[in-house]
Amino acid sequence: MEFAFYFASGVAVVSTLRVITNTNPVHALLYLIISLIAVAMTFFSLGAPFAGVLEVIAYAGAIMVLFVFVVMMLNQGPASVTQERHWLKPGIWIGPSILSAILLAELLYVLFAQQSGAAIGQTTIDAKAVGVSLFGPYLLVVELASMLLLAAAVTAFHVGRNEAKEQ
Repeated sequence: MEFAFYFASGVAVVSTLRVITNTNPVHALLYLIISLIAVAMTFFSLGAPFAGVLEVIAYAGAIMVLFVFVVMMLNQGPASVTQERHWLKPGIWIGPSILSAILLAELLYVLFAQQSGAAIGQTTIDAKAVGVSLFGPYLLVVELASMLLLAAAVTAFHVGRNEAKEQ
Protein backbone atom coordinates (compact mmCIF):
# COMPACT_ATOMS: atom_id res chain seq x y z
CA MET A 1 0.00 0.00 0.00
CA GLU A 2 2.99 2.30 0.13
CA PHE A 3 2.78 2.52 -3.65
CA ALA A 4 -0.81 3.77 -3.42
CA PHE A 5 0.17 6.39 -0.85
CA TYR A 6 3.09 7.76 -2.87
CA PHE A 7 1.15 7.63 -6.11
CA ALA A 8 -1.81 9.57 -4.69
CA SER A 9 0.61 12.04 -3.12
CA GLY A 10 2.28 12.55 -6.49
CA VAL A 11 -1.06 13.18 -8.19
CA ALA A 12 -1.93 15.66 -5.42
CA VAL A 13 1.34 17.53 -5.91
CA VAL A 14 0.98 17.66 -9.71
CA SER A 15 -2.62 18.84 -9.61
CA THR A 16 -1.86 21.40 -6.90
CA LEU A 17 0.97 22.79 -9.02
CA ARG A 18 -1.54 23.09 -11.89
CA VAL A 19 -3.86 25.02 -9.55
CA ILE A 20 -1.10 27.46 -8.65
CA THR A 21 0.24 27.96 -12.18
CA ASN A 22 -3.13 28.20 -13.93
CA THR A 23 -4.35 31.71 -14.69
CA ASN A 24 -7.89 30.65 -15.56
CA PRO A 25 -10.08 30.28 -12.44
CA VAL A 26 -12.29 27.55 -13.92
CA HIS A 27 -9.30 25.41 -14.90
CA ALA A 28 -7.76 25.98 -11.48
CA LEU A 29 -11.00 24.80 -9.84
CA LEU A 30 -10.96 21.60 -11.87
CA TYR A 31 -7.43 20.81 -10.78
CA LEU A 32 -8.23 21.77 -7.19
CA ILE A 33 -11.02 19.18 -7.13
CA ILE A 34 -8.57 16.56 -8.39
CA SER A 35 -6.07 17.62 -5.74
CA LEU A 36 -8.63 17.23 -2.96
CA ILE A 37 -9.67 13.80 -4.24
CA ALA A 38 -6.00 12.77 -4.33
CA VAL A 39 -5.61 13.84 -0.71
CA ALA A 40 -8.64 11.70 0.13
CA MET A 41 -6.94 8.79 -1.62
CA THR A 42 -3.90 9.22 0.61
CA PHE A 43 -6.23 8.86 3.59
CA PHE A 44 -7.71 5.70 2.08
CA SER A 45 -4.27 4.24 1.47
CA LEU A 46 -3.22 5.00 5.06
CA GLY A 47 -6.17 3.05 6.46
CA ALA A 48 -8.39 6.00 7.37
CA PRO A 49 -11.45 5.60 5.14
CA PHE A 50 -13.62 7.81 7.35
CA ALA A 51 -11.20 10.73 6.97
CA GLY A 52 -11.07 10.10 3.21
CA VAL A 53 -14.84 10.17 2.89
CA LEU A 54 -15.02 13.34 4.99
CA GLU A 55 -12.41 14.91 2.71
CA VAL A 56 -14.51 14.12 -0.37
CA ILE A 57 -17.80 15.23 1.16
CA ALA A 58 -16.62 18.36 2.96
CA TYR A 59 -13.95 19.73 0.63
CA ALA A 60 -14.43 18.28 -2.84
CA GLY A 61 -18.19 18.47 -2.43
CA ALA A 62 -19.38 21.39 -0.36
CA ILE A 63 -16.51 23.85 -0.50
CA MET A 64 -15.88 23.37 -4.20
CA VAL A 65 -19.56 24.06 -4.92
CA LEU A 66 -19.11 27.29 -2.98
CA PHE A 67 -16.07 28.19 -5.09
CA VAL A 68 -17.98 27.48 -8.29
CA PHE A 69 -20.81 29.76 -7.12
CA VAL A 70 -18.29 32.54 -6.40
CA VAL A 71 -16.79 32.19 -9.88
CA MET A 72 -20.30 32.25 -11.36
CA MET A 73 -21.19 35.39 -9.41
CA LEU A 74 -18.01 37.18 -10.45
CA ASN A 75 -18.65 36.56 -14.17
CA GLN A 76 -21.77 38.59 -14.71
CA GLY A 77 -22.95 40.04 -17.98
CA PRO A 78 -23.44 38.89 -21.57
CA ALA A 79 -19.72 38.94 -22.35
CA SER A 80 -19.11 36.31 -19.68
CA VAL A 81 -21.19 33.71 -21.56
CA THR A 82 -18.81 33.70 -24.51
CA GLN A 83 -15.85 33.76 -22.13
CA GLU A 84 -17.18 30.71 -20.23
CA ARG A 85 -17.76 28.84 -23.49
CA HIS A 86 -14.18 29.58 -24.41
CA TRP A 87 -12.99 28.39 -20.97
CA LEU A 88 -14.99 25.18 -21.03
CA LYS A 89 -13.83 23.73 -24.34
CA PRO A 90 -13.56 19.93 -24.32
CA GLY A 91 -9.76 20.08 -24.41
CA ILE A 92 -9.47 21.41 -20.87
CA TRP A 93 -11.10 18.25 -19.49
CA ILE A 94 -8.27 16.00 -20.72
CA GLY A 95 -5.84 16.67 -17.85
CA PRO A 96 -8.36 16.38 -15.01
CA SER A 97 -9.96 13.33 -16.65
CA ILE A 98 -6.64 11.49 -16.88
CA LEU A 99 -5.80 12.29 -13.26
CA SER A 100 -9.30 11.21 -12.16
CA ALA A 101 -9.01 7.91 -14.03
CA ILE A 102 -5.64 7.27 -12.38
CA LEU A 103 -7.14 7.97 -8.95
CA LEU A 104 -10.09 5.68 -9.70
CA ALA A 105 -7.75 2.84 -10.65
CA GLU A 106 -5.78 3.44 -7.47
CA LEU A 107 -8.96 3.45 -5.37
CA LEU A 108 -9.97 0.10 -6.82
CA TYR A 109 -6.48 -1.22 -6.09
CA VAL A 110 -6.61 -0.01 -2.48
CA LEU A 111 -10.10 -1.41 -1.90
CA PHE A 112 -9.57 -4.84 -3.43
CA ALA A 113 -5.84 -5.54 -2.97
CA GLN A 114 -5.96 -6.57 0.69
CA GLN A 115 -8.55 -8.83 2.24
CA SER A 116 -8.59 -7.19 5.68
CA GLY A 117 -9.07 -3.64 4.45
CA ALA A 118 -6.06 -2.46 6.46
CA ALA A 119 -3.40 -0.43 4.76
CA ILE A 120 0.07 0.73 5.74
CA GLY A 121 -0.66 1.06 9.46
CA GLN A 122 -2.30 -2.40 9.61
CA THR A 123 -5.26 -0.87 11.48
CA THR A 124 -8.33 0.84 10.14
CA ILE A 125 -9.56 4.01 11.83
CA ASP A 126 -13.36 3.99 11.84
CA ALA A 127 -15.95 6.66 12.60
CA LYS A 128 -16.27 5.62 16.26
CA ALA A 129 -12.56 6.19 16.92
CA VAL A 130 -12.75 9.63 15.32
CA GLY A 131 -15.84 10.52 17.36
CA VAL A 132 -14.26 9.37 20.62
CA SER A 133 -11.19 11.50 19.87
CA LEU A 134 -13.17 14.57 18.84
CA PHE A 135 -15.59 14.53 21.74
CA GLY A 136 -13.12 13.28 24.33
CA PRO A 137 -9.83 15.10 24.78
CA TYR A 138 -10.45 17.54 21.91
CA LEU A 139 -13.97 18.67 22.88
CA LEU A 140 -12.94 22.25 23.64
CA VAL A 141 -11.13 22.61 20.30
CA VAL A 142 -14.12 21.23 18.38
CA GLU A 143 -16.50 23.64 20.12
CA LEU A 144 -14.19 26.60 19.51
CA ALA A 145 -13.95 25.67 15.83
CA SER A 146 -17.74 25.46 15.57
CA MET A 147 -18.10 28.91 17.15
CA LEU A 148 -15.51 30.30 14.72
CA LEU A 149 -17.42 28.84 11.77
CA LEU A 150 -20.68 30.29 13.09
CA ALA A 151 -19.06 33.73 13.43
CA ALA A 152 -17.69 33.45 9.88
CA ALA A 153 -21.13 32.54 8.52
CA VAL A 154 -22.79 35.50 10.29
CA THR A 155 -20.06 37.84 9.06
CA ALA A 156 -20.38 36.57 5.48
CA PHE A 157 -24.13 37.15 5.63
CA HIS A 158 -23.76 40.72 6.85
CA VAL A 159 -20.99 41.60 4.43
CA GLY A 160 -22.72 40.03 1.44
CA ARG A 161 -26.23 41.38 1.86
CA ASN A 162 -27.48 44.21 -0.28
CA GLU A 163 -28.77 47.10 1.74
CA ALA A 164 -31.07 49.68 0.22
CA LYS A 165 -29.15 52.88 -0.24
CA GLU A 166 -30.64 55.84 1.53
CA GLN A 167 -31.20 58.91 -0.58
